[in-house]
Amino acid sequence: MKINGVWGYSWLFLLSLLATLSAQGQQTSPIINASLVGKVIDATTREPIEGATVQLEAVTHSVKTDAEGQFQFVTGQKLPFAVTVSYVGYEQQKLVISISPTVIELEPKISGLDEVVVVGYGAIKRKDLTGSVASLPNELLKQNVSSLDQALKGGISGVQVTQTSGQPGGGVSIRIRGGASIQGGNEPLYVIDGFPVYNQTENTGVGSGATINPLASINPSDIESIEVLKDASATAIYGSRGANGVVLVTTKKGSAGGAKLTYDGSLGSQSVIKTIDVLGARDFATLRNEVLFDANPSRGQYQYLSQNDVDALGEGTNWQKQAFRTAPIRNHQLSLTGGGDRVKYFLGANYFDQEGVIVNTDFKRLGFRSNIDARPYERLTIGANLSLNRTQAQIAPSGIVNSLLIMPPTATVYEADGSYTLRNPFENIFANPIATLLETTNEQVGLRTLGTGFAQYDILDGLQLKVLLGVDLNTRTDKFYLPSYIYEGSVNNGRANLGSLDYYSWLNENTLTYNKSFNNHNLNVLLGFTQQEARNAIFGAGAENFVTDELLYNSLQSGSTLLRPESGAYAWVLHSFLSRINYNYKNKYYASASIRRDGSSRFGTNNKWGNFPSLAFSWRASEETFVKENLSFLNDLKLRTSFGTTGNLEIGQYQSLSTLYALNYLIGGNIATGFASQRIPNENLGWETTYQYDAGIDFSFFRNRFQFTFDWYYKKTEDLLLNVEIPWTSGYASSLQNYGSVENKGVEFNLRSRNIEGEFSWSTDLNLSFNRNKVLSIGNGSSYITGNYIIQVGKPLGTFYGTATDGILQQGEEAEKGVYTGNATPKAGDRLYKDIDGDGKFTTANDRTIIGDAQPNYFFGITNTFNYKGIDLSFLIQGSVGNQILNMNRQALEMFTGQQNASSDALQRWTAANPSQDYPRAKLDPAPIFSDRFVEDGSFVRVKSLQFGYTIPKGWTKNTLSNLRLYVTGQNLITWTKYSGFDPEVTSGNNVQIGVDQGIYPASKSFSVGASITF
Repeated sequence: MKINGVWGYSWLFLLSLLATLSAQGQQTSPIINASLVGKVIDATTREPIEGATVQLEAVTHSVKTDAEGQFQFVTGQKLPFAVTVSYVGYEQQKLVISISPTVIELEPKISGLDEVVVVGYGAIKRKDLTGSVASLPNELLKQNVSSLDQALKGGISGVQVTQTSGQPGGGVSIRIRGGASIQGGNEPLYVIDGFPVYNQTENTGVGSGATINPLASINPSDIESIEVLKDASATAIYGSRGANGVVLVTTKKGSAGGAKLTYDGSLGSQSVIKTIDVLGARDFATLRNEVLFDANPSRGQYQYLSQNDVDALGEGTNWQKQAFRTAPIRNHQLSLTGGGDRVKYFLGANYFDQEGVIVNTDFKRLGFRSNIDARPYERLTIGANLSLNRTQAQIAPSGIVNSLLIMPPTATVYEADGSYTLRNPFENIFANPIATLLETTNEQVGLRTLGTGFAQYDILDGLQLKVLLGVDLNTRTDKFYLPSYIYEGSVNNGRANLGSLDYYSWLNENTLTYNKSFNNHNLNVLLGFTQQEARNAIFGAGAENFVTDELLYNSLQSGSTLLRPESGAYAWVLHSFLSRINYNYKNKYYASASIRRDGSSRFGTNNKWGNFPSLAFSWRASEETFVKENLSFLNDLKLRTSFGTTGNLEIGQYQSLSTLYALNYLIGGNIATGFASQRIPNENLGWETTYQYDAGIDFSFFRNRFQFTFDWYYKKTEDLLLNVEIPWTSGYASSLQNYGSVENKGVEFNLRSRNIEGEFSWSTDLNLSFNRNKVLSIGNGSSYITGNYIIQVGKPLGTFYGTATDGILQQGEEAEKGVYTGNATPKAGDRLYKDIDGDGKFTTANDRTIIGDAQPNYFFGITNTFNYKGIDLSFLIQGSVGNQILNMNRQALEMFTGQQNASSDALQRWTAANPSQDYPRAKLDPAPIFSDRFVEDGSFVRVKSLQFGYTIPKGWTKNTLSNLRLYVTGQNLITWTKYSGFDPEVTSGNNVQIGVDQGIYPASKSFSVGASITF
């Protein structure tokens, strides 16, 4: 529900009350006992509309339709009647009625031009927007997801959402119009009911695996709408935090009318999207025999198992099958909403329980929400939004997925005596993954309170003062225990760790808004001062060598070896002045200007304050006479352009200061503690600054059946926050400085169409995005290498840097091509690599080159919605094209060492009888070389979500229920891709090392059935 819906209902309720009193007064002594009986229905679905206003013209007489859409007039006038029928979300209907009873059809509004959307520090009609602001389709808010950011996938152009972990409650990486920062943050700013939140995971140093997404502590079922601010005109009002885009989240509010109690519950099932084909026990044993024979032929061909023993083996242990499971997901939501003319309320409670597709992993959330809006006096409006959520998660330890893939199938989960097999029995040492999963306690428990309260006073006509206070309290406890009877804990006879996080942030905003219309001029002015402060404290402690495993982490003092405790704390402050002017003439010519001045404690003494202006213009050409006369099929045509600057301050705290860190020394047999300087100070350290240009066009035609939006943008981010190398004589290797620049440019398309109208309806939302990312300058040189990536001027972030393969060395080619294997003693079956530097040989140090990048050519989303009588169906198809993925799992599985399991592709490995050009020979100790072999096409098309529902006719339940809807939903149902890994929608979340798949918890597909019941 949009804001105009909330206010609209309150006014409709007031009008209804007045109309009822008026009607009662007229009914007591009618002049002529004339009557009009009728019914108001949706012209598309043919369903009755409850609460529509039927206004009799020339008098003040009006009535409301009931739950069946029916109404009745008793009036002093005679037929025919001139009436006006209106309802929020529908086109107003004016007509003359000459017969009774009658049926009145209302057309749904799909143009959305009069829809009020939330923008920074206010709201505005969509037709009056000068910036690039997009709303998430309502259908996607109904998805059964654990966090609100997951609902953005495929829903809005220019917004790329990629999973960083399939762990229940896991995180996603979001890039709005591309990522620009190398060492700073790239995630957008979230503003939840007016409270700014940066979705940053905090690490206490306790536990293992992916940290739970902080946004998972917010119940998605409480959300009414999500708007995304993309261009500088829209985001500059958030100044130093707007460079990566802004996501505005509005939670549900109450509406005038009787109390409505709604229960929405669903039960579902999840399973892993796919598994990876690896060798079974018989094939692995054959591979190991071959490897050992290659390493030492004198010992014969069957150094591991005899042929009879190999033939007797079956599949062996399927480690993926042991770990993956079909897991339930439960979601229950209870809400109470209602109110009157003065007070409106929304109360909600939620329980969400998602078990993971990997055993002994889960995520639970129990939450409560209270939103209240009141108008105790004519000039005073107050409101409060409060949510309290408790989360609990059991997390898969780091590296567990990789272990499931490479653990040999000839190894067993348990020994003959029932105890766990501790580890891989061969040369490579890694633990039994099933024992690690089942017996490790790796738990996070969080409690988050997020609330805002405001008071708004109408000082004069059009002049409003608003004061908002908010607080975000977040506490978390991390609990970790490794028992002594599994491999990881056996070394130290059990290890326990406890960590705690205590975070709070408070906010105060004071804004003055002036609205004035005179003649054909419309003016809106905003002035404000805001301040926000945050503090965080982290503590961790642990112990080892326990007498018993029964106490877990609950008795650290029981461990005879205490681990060194650690603690830390930080604080930051942001003060801001802001102003904005919106002006339009005749609702045709629009201009908007804003500026924000931010002062942050994070930056150097000489650079704590920054200014962030923006300017935008738009022209509603459809309001021009010549357009109306010559292009009558056009309902709306608007041209937009904007320019502005925004900033990025997400670099952590105290980076401009020369902080100290503790060092321990052993002096005379005693430990002495000293301190050393951690970094060189930089008094000039400041924001990364993004300059953005945007040009757009919005138009709709054929009675608003088709609405199209096009945007072209150019973003240049300068003064990148980079650790630049400095002379060692300074005592430091690098210094954090503002140096370098990155650009993003692209185009976005949005189409909303009402394809079929009537009893059967079909509508489509389509978004398509193209973005090109490029490094313009960096540090003191033109490139630098970080792991398997290179940051190079002229190339995009996420560029892979490695070797280029060139087939397999065949028998008889050793002398000629052996130098291109990188091996001192080349042998047929070794992989060949290209000589990039042309020195006549191959070395990994000198023969690396660019072998791909993780940036997509384009990405898209298509949502289709169908309605027929009480049946509704909607589905989202999402895709990404042209991006590549670094499949590190595949690199591990193509080692063919016999020390760990291998991909089923090992069956096609090179042998004298099978001179493959794709797969190398089996070899005991190959040097792992990163190459283009492991950079794969990550393009995919996916049926991301599907919802099918049936609303029981109100006539069937009118004596018991107000509404009953039954539904089925699905997530990640079908995926078309060439990628060989678990899932192509994967990334590390790192700014530079994007598009890498290395043991990430796999995504799942799910089905749920549910019911929504309103009493």
